[in-house]
Parts: sequence; C-alpha cells; structure tokens
Amino acid sequence: MNCIYIFNPTSGRQKNSKFRDYVADELKKTFEKVDIRPTQKAGDAEMFAREACGVYDVLVVSGGDGTMNEVINGVANQENRPKIGYIPTGTTNDLAHSLKIPKNVKRAVEIIKKGNSTTHDIFKVNERFGIYVCAFGLFTSTSYAASQKSKKKLGRLAYFATGAKQLFTSKPFPLAIKFDNVTITGNFVLGIIANSRYVAGYKINKMANCNDGFVNLILLRTSAQKFITPTSLFRVFRAFLFGMQSLRHNKKCTILKLNKFHVDVSKSTTINLDGEKGLKGSFDFEVLPQHVQIFVK
Repeated sequence: MNCIYIFNPTSGRQKNSKFRDYVADELKKTFEKVDIRPTQKAGDAEMFAREACGVYDVLVVSGGDGTMNEVINGVANQENRPKIGYIPTGTTNDLAHSLKIPKNVKRAVEIIKKGNSTTHDIFKVNERFGIYVCAFGLFTSTSYAASQKSKKKLGRLAYFATGAKQLFTSKPFPLAIKFDNVTITGNFVLGIIANSRYVAGYKINKMANCNDGFVNLILLRTSAQKFITPTSLFRVFRAFLFGMQSLRHNKKCTILKLNKFHVDVSKSTTINLDGEKGLKGSFDFEVLPQHVQIFVK
C-alpha cells in the first residue's frame, strides 16, 4: 500500500517539523511507499490531496482543522479517494476531539498503523466542502481572525482575546432558512451547522453523529435589530459552556436536523467553514453521506 504524508509546518505551535522524521519512519513500517509533502502556502494541502486520489491508498495529514478542510476539498470531487489518517497538531483540533484522535503525535500515528477506520459525512456549501462545522455570527470569525503569532504564543487564549473585541462591533443579522417548503426567518446572533461534537474547543453539540447523513442546525435568535443584548450574549455563553442541548426548550433557540437546505443572509456575512474563512452571503447546503474514510481507534 502507498501512503502520502501531508503536513503543515505552521499549524498550532509549529511542532510538525519536529515530528516529521518520526512520523515518516513509523509510516514506512506499515506502508510500502511513503511520500512526504510539506505545505508552504494556503491551497497546497488541497492540491496535494487532489493529486493523491487514485495514486495513494492512504493520505496522512498533520495539521489543524484548516489543513484538514483543504484535504477534504481536494478529495471531495474525486474518485478513488484514499483513506485519511489525521494527526491533529492545530490549536483546537475539534474534529480530532470528536473522533477521539489524541493530540499526542505518537498515539495518533499508532491509530493509523493499526488500520481501523470509519466512514464520515462531509457537506457541500455552494462550491466548497466541509467536514465538521459551518458557522456564522457572534465569535465565529475568531478562529481565523486570530493571528498565527498569537495562536503560537497563547494557544486557545488567542481566540478569547479576539472574541472579546467582537463584543463591541457585532450586530444581529437577518436570516432565512428554507427546507422542505418551510421557511424560518428572524434576527439571529449565532448560527452553527455541525456534525461534530466539538466546536471552537467546546463540546456544544452532543447530538452529533458523523455518518448518519444529517447535520444539526442550531440558531440563536434575538428580538433586537441593532445591537447584541446582554440576554442574547448570555445564551451564547451558555451554549458554549453547557452545550446547545441546554437551550433546547428556549424559545430563542431553534435546533433542526437536516441534510439539505438553503440559507439566505446578507452579502456581507462571512461563513466560517471548518474554522477557516469561507464564503460570504447566501448558500445552498447539502450533506454527502459517508463520503470519506478516516482512521480511528
């Protein structure tokens, strides 16, 4: 079996280069051929992943959720997609937490070597793809707005510092969700579409199932139009601290389980896709069931 090892030298606190030789040597104990591809700029992981389809049996990616997102976008439209091994070395590693893949590099490599895998849904957002979360609204830009320098120095605290600044600039946004001849409208402060238990390092979506063909759509609405109210802010903090299910019976919280829908938002609304800056404005959303295979315990 052939393996390609793609790693991002700048993810998290930049420890990938330190473990590069170790990972490569361990993979060579299992696979007949191991080729190494370090990324140098945005888009490299996507290109390497696309080129790997039909050539390699296994694709091992070492990096954060953003690097994994590039890999998913690289393989999504291709046939003969390789199985994916994930070595999480980012700042939050939400996908890895949900799949119980350890941050410890040696233990993550052992999971790949043992060869047990599971299928995983991905989703299509207009012409881009994601694997665990699509979000918009309050705090959802912190994962990509925080500088690489601050994330290297502060880790997850860099997100708190960036998020605090948004408290004074964020506003509610009008939104419409359309599915199965149903339309839901209103002013909202936060929207999360997820099939992952963890988002932004918090276990906010205990309802998640990574391969059932559906996602959880979670919306927090407000009656205000021009500013974020203290009550709305409290709901957001409660959701992150105790999970979205803690708001299930709150009239200002809407939770849906869907596989295909349309979202109407303003052209200025930025969509967070797997922790990275995605598209802007309205989008069509569709789940692609059990589209990839990932090594797990």
